[in-house]
Amino acid sequence: MVPASSLEGFVLTRGWRDAPEGLRLSYWLATPRGPLEVEIEGERAVMFVAREVEAEADGRRAVDLTTLWGQPVDALYFTQQRRMVDVARAIRERGHPTCESDVKPADRYLMERFITGPCRVTGAIRRRGRFLYANNPTLRPAEHRPQLTSLSLDIETDGFGGPIISIALVDDTGELCLAVEPPEAPRRPLESAALRLVPDEPSLLRAAFEAIVARDPDVLIGWNVVEFDLTELARRAEHHGVPFVVGRGRGRATILEPRSAGQLPIPRIPGRAVVDGIATMRTATYSFESFSLEHVAREVLGRGKIIDDDGEAKVAEIRRLWHEDLPALAAYNLEDCRLVRDIFAETKLLDFAVARQTMTGLPLSRVGGSVAAFDHLYLPRLHRKGRVAGEIARTPRGDATPGGYVLASEPGLFDNVLVLDFKSLYPSIIRTFCIDPLGMAFPGPDPVEGFEAARFNRREHILPGLIEELWKQRDLAKARQDVPSSRAIKILMNSFYGVLGTPGCRFYSPRLVSSITRRGHEIITKSRSFIEAAGRQVIYGDTDSLFVRLDPNADGEACQEEGAELARALNAWWAERLAEDHGVQSELEVELEVCYRRFFMPTLRGSSEGSAKRYAGWVEGDPPRLVVKGLEAARTDWTPLARRFQRELLRRVFLDEPFEEWIRGIRRDLFAGALDEELVYRKRLRRDADEYGASLPPHVRAARLLDRAPRVVRYVITTKGPEPVSKQQAPIDHHHYLERQLAPAADGILGCLGTSFSRIAGDQLQLF
Repeated sequence: MVPASSLEGFVLTRGWRDAPEGLRLSYWLATPRGPLEVEIEGERAVMFVAREVEAEADGRRAVDLTTLWGQPVDALYFTQQRRMVDVARAIRERGHPTCESDVKPADRYLMERFITGPCRVTGAIRRRGRFLYANNPTLRPAEHRPQLTSLSLDIETDGFGGPIISIALVDDTGELCLAVEPPEAPRRPLESAALRLVPDEPSLLRAAFEAIVARDPDVLIGWNVVEFDLTELARRAEHHGVPFVVGRGRGRATILEPRSAGQLPIPRIPGRAVVDGIATMRTATYSFESFSLEHVAREVLGRGKIIDDDGEAKVAEIRRLWHEDLPALAAYNLEDCRLVRDIFAETKLLDFAVARQTMTGLPLSRVGGSVAAFDHLYLPRLHRKGRVAGEIARTPRGDATPGGYVLASEPGLFDNVLVLDFKSLYPSIIRTFCIDPLGMAFPGPDPVEGFEAARFNRREHILPGLIEELWKQRDLAKARQDVPSSRAIKILMNSFYGVLGTPGCRFYSPRLVSSITRRGHEIITKSRSFIEAAGRQVIYGDTDSLFVRLDPNADGEACQEEGAELARALNAWWAERLAEDHGVQSELEVELEVCYRRFFMPTLRGSSEGSAKRYAGWVEGDPPRLVVKGLEAARTDWTPLARRFQRELLRRVFLDEPFEEWIRGIRRDLFAGALDEELVYRKRLRRDADEYGASLPPHVRAARLLDRAPRVVRYVITTKGPEPVSKQQAPIDHHHYLERQLAPAADGILGCLGTSFSRIAGDQLQLF
């Protein structure tokens, strides 16, 4: 037994199972003294029903709780989770609602104690084998920042869906690549110290599983590691009858199938979290042209894969290396692991995942889960207010609610346009107008008016206070330059609006959502009126931002000063207006986001009307920068040439540099074949190529020419139509790229200058 009976740690995994004496909850924690397994025995599952509803249960008690709408409830207790689920279903089939029977017992135990990730374990803590163990201790929330160990994992297979031929592992203790001996002896001697050969795939799996257990990481990381690497390891292990034992305490891992289309498989590895690089970067709102490891590594690290990913060409090269050059295969496999490790380090991605769990209670391995995060935070606070919640709807509800407000834009080319931004507008609206599920259920005698007859209690609510608490935490995180925590908190606060508008949320209500979005509409339109009354033109507005045209002859310093003054005046005006009209304190905060020295707002294609969510601007600074939103240059479904061409054209126009001869030079280079490397389209297949109907888009037609289509198809348009890059036969159709890529990317900009791409290109558009 360790000397101390109290230890702080961070929850890595959680689980439960039915046992004869009751539910047995299991948690693995990372602690400064090593991994700790916590078991809670004899727990009971609980749900709630209206007091008059008859139901079988192992225990029933009248509790001082009501439904969200004030109906008294009883708590029903069960020693078996499965039995509770069956009883709940029977009650609903009789026409009576149940409350919170869908909350998982391992989650409920933590959330009712306000434990998200960091916690203090108090009780008899002893050593059991290689790990610490505590049975039925007390768990409480704690301020603890874990130092987690991670292991980067990557596998290579013999073709698509073929057997695994090598597995690479990289962590702080060193590097290891395990590979199956090829059918024939390799031509090159084995020179890599990190390479270890095994005779067959079952031996490869056993050796890899043993190596993972021996290195004992808290977290497994990788690129698409759940959907590919771990899923393939589980599949091949089952095929050979090899136990998939990679968890702590010799725990067997499982990969659960996704519950619905579009979701990822769910890893269950006792004592080890799994953090996927792609999914976590998306959650952290990173944006890349492509989330391939090659592209992200180039962007983040300035280096890429040893073999660039190119579908069948990559498969052929890996197979060749396996047969002819095993050290090179090991180098490739290991470098993929290093890239993932270094991306995680450079972006502090694991720190973000830890901060996200600390804020929300969602496990590190959980992807998405905004609704579950809301439950984890809201339900225990609701219970302290004497209420219980209903179930998550089992049938979709599709009541329409308005989205963010977009003002009609004024198209053209402008000098001096500033952007005023409402900082976290929707969370600010929730705080200001007391928008809250509980507050709407019990609005009280003097409510704050919402929309669609919604009214909200001024004092009895949860969500406004929760946002205020998170806001303060974010300010502290920003003060200590804790970027991962600041990012996690911002994402969480901004998710609340979306959660309340999701039919899969137990608190879903169109009245709640409309009271947020329609208030946002009102704020944007009244702010525009205020600015225009001050003598400035608003040329565009989108959800939480207003684009204001200033004096075109003003210098940069004057524009900054006027923008700051406009923001101050607007904040003061809203504070006064809301106090008079609604009797509330304004939490709205307008700030000057950016000042564009030159700004371009395009028209809708084929129309004189201004477009939405599409613009470009030039920001002076050190260095100056071009900002492009929604235009072809920012869209991955356009070719690299079109994107580069439009960005350079914008730069030249904004800086008043000559562009006509440059455009003609691009045209000449295009038809000379000098730009062929930039003509590749990239498009993701949403389903198998054979599942598309009769009208096939170009990327599907190209995919059908491959033996096995990758998830992202890379193709070019040839004189015979779309063909995959790896199997191109016909010459490239340069005329297609001139008319369908360069001309559309240019004409919106050139039209503001009284010219066009065809006029500058002369007769060449008709010559080819």
